[in-house]
Amino acid sequence: MQSHIYVGIVTLLAVLVYFWMATQVARTRYKVGIFAPVMTGDPLLERTIRAHVNTLEWLPIFLPSLWLAALYWSDRIAAIVGLVWVVGRIIYFVGYRMDASKRRYGFFIQVSAVTVLVLGALGNMIYLAVIA
Repeated sequence: MQSHIYVGIVTLLAVLVYFWMATQVARTRYKVGIFAPVMTGDPLLERTIRAHVNTLEWLPIFLPSLWLAALYWSDRIAAIVGLVWVVGRIIYFVGYRMDASKRRYGFFIQVSAVTVLVLGALGNMIYLAVIA
């Protein structure tokens, strides 16, 4: 049985980063004095919430791509590219909180990582389907 420990670690790291983002939303709410269920009223809070929710929107794209790349390509390569995705999301989150225009570098990093995962998994799946 092939071990997927590296991708498992990256998966948990992505979840921990997402949890950290949630704590930043809570801290920002406290800082600006706007509490749930209110979602608007302060630009910093709005950017923080949006960056957090955008990460949630990307997790269903990232996680299957990560695991399929690990299964059909390489666990280690998928884990490394997955780490790049996590770093990209952190850069995205921090940049977005500062100013919406500063999110693009992190976004580019994470979308590039997902593209590599998707193409790596798909390419190897097609290759295996053709030679099988």
